[in-house]
Amino acid sequence: MPEATPETTPAFEFDQGIALTAHPDEPGRYDGELGDGWQIGGGVNGGLLLAFAAHALAREAGAAHPHPLTVSGTYISASRPGPATVRTEIVRRGRSLATGSAVLSQDGRERLRVTASFTDLAALDGEVATTALPPQLPAPEQCVGVEHAPRELLAEAALLERLDLRLDPATIGWAVGRPSKQGRIQGWFRLADKRPADALSLLLAADALPPVTFDLGRPGWAPTIELTVHVRALPADGWLRVSHATRNVAGGYFEEDCEVWDENGRLVAQSRQLAMAPR
Repeated sequence: MPEATPETTPAFEFDQGIALTAHPDEPGRYDGELGDGWQIGGGVNGGLLLAFAAHALAREAGAAHPHPLTVSGTYISASRPGPATVRTEIVRRGRSLATGSAVLSQDGRERLRVTASFTDLAALDGEVATTALPPQLPAPEQCVGVEHAPRELLAEAALLERLDLRLDPATIGWAVGRPSKQGRIQGWFRLADKRPADALSLLLAADALPPVTFDLGRPGWAPTIELTVHVRALPADGWLRVSHATRNVAGGYFEEDCEVWDENGRLVAQSRQLAMAPR
């Protein structure tokens, strides 16, 4: 992945969004810029923030452990576009895993605290035994693109311009005032500039669809409290199938479970987040 230096600018928007420069005088510190193109609701998208911090930790973990295996973030306050700093600590480097923590801050205020483990996904045992099945979706051209989203949603979600989302028509009745009340939203995902998917971009994919509470008839911004992503395999290039679901809204909070499948039918990421229900 190219470095963010005055001489070299990453070719893809996602890589620009998570670009970091190592601080010359403080080991483990990385500085970057959160762009305004990744906003949703009142702040920068939680998946982008998780990838930003995980990128710093991957740099510290080193070439033997290049990929996130599990990344868990607690969101302390909303991040805004502008300069951001990630301070990292690797607490253990083993043969197969490196484990560490990171704090993302802006203007001296902590925004996100992360714990994560990194590995070499390409070197993992290839055995797969699963009862999970990918979501059944119409072809991408038969799904509903971002350009058809309600104006009020687009106005609050600059993030959507960075993504090529094609949502399953069966799960977007909420867009015309007829939510299914099943608590599920699913569809096809890829980055708008056709950047190939990788382990870091899966962290964004896990938090890229509209909040599943939309399908419960509760539209609005749903701030993430905690998000954990398990990266299970390196994704094949092409479309990703993403499915979000919830089974419990209580006390003003809801869980959102996500699965991400690649074009080869491989379950490449799973996540769960706790978020605040829209008011």
